[in-house]
Amino acid sequence: MTTTNESALREEITRVGQSLYARGYTVGTAGNISARLPDGWLITPTDACLGTLDPARIAKVLATGEWVSGDKPSKTLALHRGIYDRNAEAHAVVHTHSTHLVALTLAGVWHEADVLPPITPYYVMKVGHVPLIAYRRPGHPDVAARIAALANDVRAVLLDRLGPVVWHGSVSTAAYALEELEETARLWLMTEPKPAPLSDAQIDELRLTFGARW
Repeated sequence: MTTTNESALREEITRVGQSLYARGYTVGTAGNISARLPDGWLITPTDACLGTLDPARIAKVLATGEWVSGDKPSKTLALHRGIYDRNAEAHAVVHTHSTHLVALTLAGVWHEADVLPPITPYYVMKVGHVPLIAYRRPGHPDVAARIAALANDVRAVLLDRLGPVVWHGSVSTAAYALEELEETARLWLMTEPKPAPLSDAQIDELRLTFGARW
């Protein structure tokens, strides 16, 4: 069930941010989290540390684009809004600079349309296809437009040299998917020789049994 209570959403963003930061999914003031409200969005402030968020200082932006409370919104607001505008099922967006996913872009992704092969069932079930978005500076409008165009086709992208952007039905479920994505990148980078992907038959079984989107 999607949470629409603003106070509860502020607390969830704070809790998830602290958890991601404490476990090294983001460092310093990198990364941002947002959530949909009936009248707009909540988004972490620009240059805020996800590990020390204050619920009251999380920015609120109305659907009109007016910033009405909290600290100045993250410079990635346009990226988040593009996802929400295109995908009615997206109620939260999480972006981090997770170490293994950034390292994957530096070492070379599996394919531009699929940055990682389907090597585990939970990657297939919880994440799905993840395309690479070519490098542009942080906050560049071309990146926001490219992600918006994909918002209904996938539920995560990987920004070259910058890390993952994941959207889902809640802040917590978006974070869980991001964690699964980062763990798969870690497994892929640490194994040699590289493991074979799951077979077509094995992926079909996941589709039929669990409704996996692959």
